[in-house]
Amino acid sequence: MMFSRSSGVLAHVTSLPSPHGVGTMGKTAYDLVDFLADARQTYWQVLPLGHTGFGDSPYQCFSAAAGNPYLIDLDLLVEDGLLTAAEVKAGDFQAPPDAVDFEQLADTRWPLFRAAYARVDETLRGKIAAFTEANAAWLPDYALFMTLKEEKYHDMPVYMWPDKAVRDRQPEALARVTDELRDEIDFRIFLQYIFFSQWKALRAYANEKGIQIIGDIPIYVSADSSDVWTHPELFQLKADRSPKLVAGVPPDYYSATGQLWGNPVYDWDAHRAENFAWWIWRMQSNMALFDVVRLDHFRGFESFWEVKAGSENAIKGKWRKGPGMELFHALENALGPMRLIAEDLGVMTDEVRHLLADSGLPGMRVLIFGFTPGYDNEHLPHNYAPHSIVYTSTHDSQTVCEQIMDICTEPEKLFAYRYLRTSHAEAMGWSAIKSVWASPAHIAMTTLQDLLSLGADARMNTPATIGGSNWRWRVRKEALNPTVSAMLAEITQTYLRG
Repeated sequence: MMFSRSSGVLAHVTSLPSPHGVGTMGKTAYDLVDFLADARQTYWQVLPLGHTGFGDSPYQCFSAAAGNPYLIDLDLLVEDGLLTAAEVKAGDFQAPPDAVDFEQLADTRWPLFRAAYARVDETLRGKIAAFTEANAAWLPDYALFMTLKEEKYHDMPVYMWPDKAVRDRQPEALARVTDELRDEIDFRIFLQYIFFSQWKALRAYANEKGIQIIGDIPIYVSADSSDVWTHPELFQLKADRSPKLVAGVPPDYYSATGQLWGNPVYDWDAHRAENFAWWIWRMQSNMALFDVVRLDHFRGFESFWEVKAGSENAIKGKWRKGPGMELFHALENALGPMRLIAEDLGVMTDEVRHLLADSGLPGMRVLIFGFTPGYDNEHLPHNYAPHSIVYTSTHDSQTVCEQIMDICTEPEKLFAYRYLRTSHAEAMGWSAIKSVWASPAHIAMTTLQDLLSLGADARMNTPATIGGSNWRWRVRKEALNPTVSAMLAEITQTYLRG
């Protein structure tokens, strides 16, 4: 599987400008597509689009398939006749221009969503019914799960649900609560219909403009998710459906105590027994949403770090063997060739390198990891393999400007200046883009933050931390202007990427 010489920008939907406090699938998303097309880009990369849970992380979602209702655009609901402009204006809040206020979103969005749901007519009801039937493999279970969690059990995780018959999915208990909560279940199905309708239209527009969308599959699912509730046999769980063993990584670049993610690890023997049917469904669902899919934490497919649930950190864990090529053979046999990217950062071994080579997937390199004077680092552009996707920085790292100005030691900083051929802090982002674009890698990517040469206050996420400014950054509308798109277009044309 080969990719042509091309480039793109990483920008999560929530980070886009919007008059309603969070980036959505509305006008400013279409404006970003236009901006990328004007800049001669090929790709728009997004983070997972799932329904976020604790900490608002797109890597901790209530479902592997459901979309995030906060990405639903209110103005499009007005165009559809499901809301009025006055209702939207009255329901809005004073949002900071540079950040998402998730707490206020939680307070203000849901009354508007319910007002929209109240206007569903028979024609729309028929479309929702067809959508529900087409997504029967996950949608009814997800809608029931969210209704139970939010309306009946007050946000308690599954293992704390007092009705054990419901927790354990006994058929009579499920029939009882489904009948009891029918309208609330239908409300959540309605939101998913709206989400997927808006995303389908946005993706079609992007493709018409020559922009392909790179999606992202987190390797794990949240412990508190409809997936774990529905398929407990596929995870390492205790009898009460709480995690027995959880995922993370040992001490690394980001944290001296490792990263303890808290997701239940898979029972890979159970997945093998069903010929990886759940993974085939998951991959098929994502390939229907995106043009290319990034596999998060690829090294976990070779071997993964498991930690006993309840541990304070990820130091005391064990490496366990993953499914390796068995999984990728099963996926290809079921779905045919797929356009995938491997996120192969972190603790690398010969076994992981062999799996990457056997899979044929392009791996990742990140420029800011390369500023080590006296060492020919694989993250420096002159070392990039053609069959790879390379970034100036990532959503989990410092921006280029923050890395060089605030993190690098003085020798590292001087090396970075020499390598990037600049001595001006305000030019760091553009110098990084030029270096990555000039490399032999087939796909070169920059974050929106590096495109604008932003610093520490624009960081998207700090791994191994929860809350704070994580996942909240937003770009101002005026930053995405013709001057910036023209500069990126010129660089892209110079290095024959678009």
